[in-house]
Amino acid sequence: MTVSAHIQQLRRKHQSLAAEVEAAQRSPSADPLTIADMKKQKLKIKEEISRLSMA
Repeated sequence: MTVSAHIQQLRRKHQSLAAEVEAAQRSPSADPLTIADMKKQKLKIKEEISRLSMA
C-alpha cells in the first residue's frame, strides 16, 4: 500500500469516527466514556495523517 493510499484510508476512518461521535452525542443514552474513546481514536488518526503527510 502506498503512503497516499494509506492516508486516504485513514481519512475515511477519521470521517467515519466523526459521524459516529456526532450520532452518539445526540443520543441521550450514549456512554460518555465511549464517546471519549472515539474522540481519542480520531485524534490518533489525525496525528498519523499529519505525520505521514509531512514525510
